[in-house]
Amino acid sequence: MSAIFGVHTGLQNTSIDELRSLWTRIEELPFDWISIWDHFYSADFDGAHCHEAVAAHAALALSTSRVEVGSLVYCAAYRHPAVLANAIVTIDHLSGGRAAMGLGAGWAKFEFDAYGIPFEEPKVRLDVLEESAQCVLGLLRNETTDFSGTHFNLVDAKCEPKPMRDQLPLWIGGGGEKRTLKIVGKYADGWNIPFASPEAFVHKRHVLTEHAEAAGRSISDIRTAINVGMCPTEADLQEQFGGLAEGVRAGVLMGSQQQMVDHLGRYLDVGVQQINLAMRAPWQLEHLEMMAATIEELG
Repeated sequence: MSAIFGVHTGLQNTSIDELRSLWTRIEELPFDWISIWDHFYSADFDGAHCHEAVAAHAALALSTSRVEVGSLVYCAAYRHPAVLANAIVTIDHLSGGRAAMGLGAGWAKFEFDAYGIPFEEPKVRLDVLEESAQCVLGLLRNETTDFSGTHFNLVDAKCEPKPMRDQLPLWIGGGGEKRTLKIVGKYADGWNIPFASPEAFVHKRHVLTEHAEAAGRSISDIRTAINVGMCPTEADLQEQFGGLAEGVRAGVLMGSQQQMVDHLGRYLDVGVQQINLAMRAPWQLEHLEMMAATIEELG
């Protein structure tokens, strides 16, 4: 088994002490990745108790010593790409060279509206994402960057110091076939899609393969990852995901231990390279332990 296993930790309805304790326990188990999300409000539309992503990413870097520390994904509309690039470099140095970053177009209209951030039509949000990806890559990897776009402009821009590893990976999240996967195919080192069935993943990866080839790249240049839930019972599903339960059901491991092993195995059979357990408070640590046991059984 060559897949990478990780845990994607939501930042809502919890404390920093609880998050640190969770991250420490994850690192003791057979996981090689921990990531955070980027929301201002609870993602299930049920409140506004949520820690800020960049600060939490830095805390994650300082709370761990082994795992890759990522973000799935920063909303491109929330921060100027130069501000974000500089923050990620600092997080990379805090982590000793273990940082990864992700970008997405953003979907939580209620957050945009609450903070007065324009929630533009999809085309505009995807334009912002594409320009952000180009700016971030330039700043992280080039000595200087010039960029002239509709939404961002850089003139002889520098981002120093550089990341500790030469190619700090850029992830792009989402499954839109016309634009999002095209942007992934052109710019990303990693692609993440949440809560898709194995069959849906295969279809999306086929589309991504075509976009990558059209951009002169190969699908082998892009690490493919999926976020899954682990909820043995219907009550667990409702507790973890609330109003989002029906939307995520296809990508949630449910039922007996063997049923969950079989479901996870189907993702591996169709070539998913990284599988992240998506968790949010209240932290069901027994599910984390169950996922670790499932990984060991598959291995």
